[in-house]
Amino acid sequence: MPSWSEVLQEIQGTVVQNPLDSVRKKYLQTLTKYTGRNVISYYSGFLQKPGNAGAGIDDNDKNAFMQAVYKLDKSKGLDLLLHTPGGDIAATQSIVDYLKQIFGNNIRAIIPQIAMSAGTMIALSCKEIIMGKQSNIGPIDPQFGGMSCAGIIEEFENAVKDAQTNPASIPIWQTIISKYHPSFLGDCHKAIKWSNDIVQDWLMNNMFNGEQNKTDVVSRIVNELSDHTNTKNHARHISRTECENLGIKIVSLEGLDNRKIDECLDLQDCILTIHHSYMHTFSNSHAIKIVESNLGNTMVMNI
Repeated sequence: MPSWSEVLQEIQGTVVQNPLDSVRKKYLQTLTKYTGRNVISYYSGFLQKPGNAGAGIDDNDKNAFMQAVYKLDKSKGLDLLLHTPGGDIAATQSIVDYLKQIFGNNIRAIIPQIAMSAGTMIALSCKEIIMGKQSNIGPIDPQFGGMSCAGIIEEFENAVKDAQTNPASIPIWQTIISKYHPSFLGDCHKAIKWSNDIVQDWLMNNMFNGEQNKTDVVSRIVNELSDHTNTKNHARHISRTECENLGIKIVSLEGLDNRKIDECLDLQDCILTIHHSYMHTFSNSHAIKIVESNLGNTMVMNI
């Protein structure tokens, strides 16, 4: 039976492929030829179209990943190209669980430029993360409506302390705290625990599976990436060197493999060419998010 894209093609009839699409697909196929592994790209146009609600990770992405996985040789593992600002925790957990059911622990994350928040969480679920000098991940502390859960809790604790030592400040804090709905602080605590728990579980059972003293390393990684006091801001960009210092299993994109095939000088050349093709697509189309495999199975979400 046909896949999602094949059904659409049947409905639409013969369609001439857009050059933006054909270029991306060509270089994804080249990367698979280079590595011998499956490739799925998960790309968001959040840089080209800032503030668009459709740019983040959501439940509709599960359909896109189901489409991308179609007909892949599951025994070859998966290289997951990530470029995303993050998004919904529940959707993120569901996507990771789905990919693990298909590929087990044989998934590598590749971050050509940036994978923030829930995108970082996806990367941490993999057996290793391939990053270049230009690559960044971000903190994993959850957000509610663009506000940091940890920041909200910190503000409330400051309010309590300030009110105790300076009663004159109470009316000011009452105005601020009154904006919280009754269960808001509790929801913030639960969201932080939820995020930390699933990342810890993923790290323990994949990236550090079978290693001695893994509990200490995993705890340090989770605590550092979720500690709002340490990261200062949810938008903070964490470099490859910082990731390595935390103990995350990072593979350097530069010099990872210097074989030359077809259009690729080396693996870095393959990956960055793919990245550039997605940047051109978002700049020259209405696309806001693309999930795509090396077999050409593609779902494009438009504005």
